[in-house]
Formats: sequence, C-alpha cells, structure tokens
Amino acid sequence: MAITATFNPSTCSVGFAKFSHHRSSFASPSSLGRIAASKTSISASPLKWQAKQRRNTVIVLFSGGGGSSSGNGGKYSGGGGGGGGGGDEGEEAGDKNKGEAILALAEVGRSLDSIPSDLASAIENGRIPGSIVHRYFELEKSPLFRWLLQFGGFKERLLADDLFLAKVFMECGVGIFTKTAAEWERRRENFVKELDFVLADVFMAIIADFMLVWLPAPTVSLRSGLAVSAGPIAKFFHNCPDNAFQIALAGSSYSLLQRIGAIVRNGAKLFAVGTTASLVGTGVTNALIRARKAVAKDDADEAEEVPLLATSVAYGVYMAVSSNLRYQILAGVIEQRMLEPLLHHHKVALSALCFAVRTGNTFLGSLLWVDYARLVGIQKIRE
Repeated sequence: MAITATFNPSTCSVGFAKFSHHRSSFASPSSLGRIAASKTSISASPLKWQAKQRRNTVIVLFSGGGGSSSGNGGKYSGGGGGGGGGGDEGEEAGDKNKGEAILALAEVGRSLDSIPSDLASAIENGRIPGSIVHRYFELEKSPLFRWLLQFGGFKERLLADDLFLAKVFMECGVGIFTKTAAEWERRRENFVKELDFVLADVFMAIIADFMLVWLPAPTVSLRSGLAVSAGPIAKFFHNCPDNAFQIALAGSSYSLLQRIGAIVRNGAKLFAVGTTASLVGTGVTNALIRARKAVAKDDADEAEEVPLLATSVAYGVYMAVSSNLRYQILAGVIEQRMLEPLLHHHKVALSALCFAVRTGNTFLGSLLWVDYARLVGIQKIRE
C-alpha cells in the first residue's frame, strides 16, 4: 500500500492522495500529517521530513518555508466563533490546530474513525487544538464521562471545562439550602406567614438551577456550519459563543457584537426557562395552599394563592436579566479567566473555590429575587 506525496515549492505544502478506507490526510509546514498504514512509501525528495512509527501509525513531521496551505480544500474556519484572523492567518491557525490534534491522536494510537464524527470533523477542519483532543481522551477514561460524551451538549461543555459536571451538582446541591436561607434572611418574622411564597421561590429555583449552569457554560463548539439558505439572523446567533466572556480557542475569535449576541440569546432562553419553571412551581404551591385551606379552615385567611401569570413572567424577566448576567460573569470571567489559570493543576482547590463562589452567587440571587418580587408587586409584605 502506498501514498504519493506531491510537493508544491511555491507554497511548501504537501498533498496526499486518499487511500483504502482511511480519511485523506493533509499537512502544511506548520502541521503534522498522520498516515494510518502499516507499510507506507513516500515520494517527496525536495522536502525534508522525519518519520517515526508507533504501532501501525507513521508520523511525518514536515519542515519548510512559510506560506499558506493549498490543495485539498484548504481553508479552515474558526469554528463556532467569528473565525480566525482572516486570510492567511486563519489558514495558518487552522493548519496548526489540525497538526496538534492529529499528533494528539497519534500519541495514543487512535484514528479519526475511532472518535465521534463531530469531533473528527472539527479536527479535519482545524477548528480545535491538540489540548482539546488530549482532554477528550482524559475524560474518556472515566465510565461516567465516557457515557456523557455521547451527548453533544455535555461533550461541548466537558471539553471546555472538565469540572462542568461537578458545578452542576454544586449548583443544584446547595440551591435548596442557600435559597431557603436567603428567604429567611429577607422575611425573618414573616417567614412562616409567607411560607407559600418561600415554597414557590425554592421550587422555582431548583428547577431552574440546572439550566443556569447549562446555558451560560463555556463550550467547545463542534457544530457544523449552517446551510447556505439560512437567514442572516440565524447565522449570526449560530456563530455567537455560549458564554459572552469565554476564551476563544486558538484560531478563532469573537467580535464584540457576537459576545453581546450571546447575552441576548441566553437571555431569551432563560426567560423561557424561568417562566416555565415558575408556572410549574407556582402551580404546585397554589395547589398546596388550596389543599391546606380545605383541611384547616382556620388558616383560610392566612394563606393566599400566588398570582400565577404575573409571577411567572416576572421570574422569567428576572432570570433573563439578573441571573443571565451573573452566571455569564461567574462562568466566563471568575472561573474560566481567573480561577482556572491560577489553579489549573490543583483541581481540589479549584473545585472548593468554585463551590464557594457559586454558593455566594446563589445566595445573592435569592436575595435579589425577593427584593425584585416585592418591587414589582407580586409579593407583598404581610402585616
């Protein structure tokens, strides 16, 4: 089995013909070509190359002058972001990402065919660097993470943050306690009198906690591009990051408008989540109040049903604005840009700090909700 390598001296690029059932390979001076073959002959005398074989894989390191890649489709986009620096810079970044990713595959003796198709496509298009591929293989060692990596949403979030699942448990685990404590802090002597409000608030918050971690979480975008026929608005929001403040991967970037678009898009989603959660929570609370009235007639004057529609819309607005901004800043600035670089090799300390920050944020959110609910008139202080 043989591959013929053609050398273009004007660009110092090499193109490989597709062979057998393996994917075609392409390499530039800044990348590594991976050739999945047990016995491979290469004809490229003008080009300096070094090769080493690990298992049934030959790694070829190309060296040469500068220049952009050509042939075999050639251009690499910036993935889910607004693209790289554009032109030659974008192509070079894509070539570098692809080379790093292919080397990461070769180091563990894996091929593109052995990983999920969306991840393989991102590698082939130069959208993700080698560090993301290394993280994928590290996560794959855990049975739980290996199962979760089958699902696109979890995969994109775990590749961006290997502590994502821990943060989900943190948020949901402490939610009920911190929100109840915040309700007590704001209501004090009225806590028992306003217990129906407390139940509604806590129930709504627990339902929404998962989405508050999920939606603003930084992601590694593995999505393919939209169809050419897609409208400009759909294309714009498709290219926006999931977190307005997240760090763009090498070879990609986000414009200020795209980052603002991330806030708007997540705000719309959180409005829907908050309104739905409130409809469920308030409906359950009102049902409990009616049941209590039926059992204890003496408490009929003390218990009042919570206004269903007004509370639900108000909670949706609160999540779209307050919760959206707080969690975007928490995940994209405090955790990814501040804590992660500082404690990258100290996962226990990083997890502890994330737990503390998220607990404080949840408590603050509960305080703000009580004040906001009273301000808009959906919850009044009872005498």
